Amino acid sequence: MPGAGTVSLMTVLVTGGAGYIGSHTVRALRGTGRDVVVVDTLENGHAELVAGVPLITGDTADGELIRQVCEEHGVDAVVHFAAYKAAGESIHEPAKYFRNNTVGSLSLIEAALEAGVRRFVFSSTAAVYGTPERMPVTEDAPLHPESPYGESKLMVERMLHWFDGSHGLRSVSLRYFNAAGASMDGVLGEDWSHTANLVPVVMKAALERGPALSIFGTDYPTPDGTGIRDYIHVEDLAEAHVAALRYLEAGGATTALNLGTGVGTSVRQIVDATERASGARVPRQEAARRPGDPEAVWADNTRARQVLGWQPVYGIDDIVTSAWRWHAADPDRFGR
Repeated sequence: MPGAGTVSLMTVLVTGGAGYIGSHTVRALRGTGRDVVVVDTLENGHAELVAGVPLITGDTADGELIRQVCEEHGVDAVVHFAAYKAAGESIHEPAKYFRNNTVGSLSLIEAALEAGVRRFVFSSTAAVYGTPERMPVTEDAPLHPESPYGESKLMVERMLHWFDGSHGLRSVSLRYFNAAGASMDGVLGEDWSHTANLVPVVMKAALERGPALSIFGTDYPTPDGTGIRDYIHVEDLAEAHVAALRYLEAGGATTALNLGTGVGTSVRQIVDATERASGARVPRQEAARRPGDPEAVWADNTRARQVLGWQPVYGIDDIVTSAWRWHAADPDRFGR
């Protein structure tokens, strides 16, 4: 039994823990001394990224499996990553996203509650805001998703709100901006084989493992004419999940928080940083704006800093350099 005045560390179920952000968070959680168990379909995850951690291959929609895992491993907190996340695809395949992201999350929540879990950290997204009306984006900005992906995440946030009131399930929904980079020691990183995120796409172009980079829009009213986004290092995101669990342990109330750096970075700045890291020119071509792409989006992260006592550590050069080291070390790690 823990001694007087000590805190018993939680056993954490991480769904989607063999994926990109999930695997970094598993590592960060283990670094705090917590026991971790992962449930992942391995559709987009990789078992080697969570070597040494109990890994159950399965779906969050399988309530019986989730209950069994929670009971067998003494789980009392869930960190939920498992989801599809391609906004463009979701417009053409909405059923896939609502079935997996929303209905699957409902099954997970119900099973976790039945197993006695009362703490839940949810991987949400800045896509819940749609195209923001003002910069930087605060948590009280209007919520109007522009894709089934964003809508599916917002629906889970709303479910968590109601499950708090009815069942005492306290939660933190973390609204990511643009996750990027790799672990600073080069052990973990992003599988670029099924992502359209800018940083890995730039890496592919720089390593000649993909086509020349298309810069969509060079006439935006921004300093260099290209779109601006808020890129946050994946290790900073992982630490925010650890901080969210500490917040819930301490009795924190259900909330939703932005996770971004509060700094906007343009497409050209990403390209320039990649050329500094690689020492080579990134093949590129200019293209027309894509419909629906806002000119600039970045976060106000004040509330996350205040509520969680968290702040991002890494800047854009750290993000790009870590990504370059990861991809250049073994470009065919997960296939092309």
